[in-house]
Amino acid sequence: MPARLDRFRLIAAGQAEVAVLVVDSDVLLVERQLRAGRLNCPACSAPLAPWGHGRSRMVRGDLGARLFLRPRRTRCSGCQVTHVLLPEAVWPRRMDAAEVIGTGLEIAALGMGHRQIAAHLGMAEGTVRGWLRRFRRRSEDVRRHFTVALVALAEDPVMPEAAASPLSDAVSVIAAAHRAAAMKWPEMNTGSRWAFAGRAIGGQVLTCTTSAS
Repeated sequence: MPARLDRFRLIAAGQAEVAVLVVDSDVLLVERQLRAGRLNCPACSAPLAPWGHGRSRMVRGDLGARLFLRPRRTRCSGCQVTHVLLPEAVWPRRMDAAEVIGTGLEIAALGMGHRQIAAHLGMAEGTVRGWLRRFRRRSEDVRRHFTVALVALAEDPVMPEAAASPLSDAVSVIAAAHRAAAMKWPEMNTGSRWAFAGRAIGGQVLTCTTSAS
């Protein structure tokens, strides 16, 4: 049975030369997979090997929680490219956990503005405004990606009805694809909706590049 990483990779596209590889949030599981040669390079499919760790960083979680992360670094045994393994609970170059950002996007899909969302989450208005601005730029690409994923995952896919905005459409189809994944693979934990989303699209929910934003 393929590892969960491989299953989600089947529905991800265009991730050939990323520097970040989104993996399971279970650090011990990922370490076992890495040392057993079960994590493969997204560029050439050769096994990844341990290559130290990245810099420690703090991630803001739900209800003011602070999560400390020290990402695992790996090097491909084939093409020699170095990759950082990022737990699915966080997204590349984000200081806030995927679940926190995803909650903000879901509230925005209901029609609330960034000020209301920021007050609800206890976040800075500028931070939330940045999430929404980036997601709106990505919303059509995200919607298309998860529409393809939904068709691939569901035996009889039902497309979400058109919503009030491209942002809302993207949020709806992410939720539908997550439900389809849970039904297709009931024996495994697909994780939260937004951890699934980040993993299925290689962490590129808010951005399509590896540059800081």
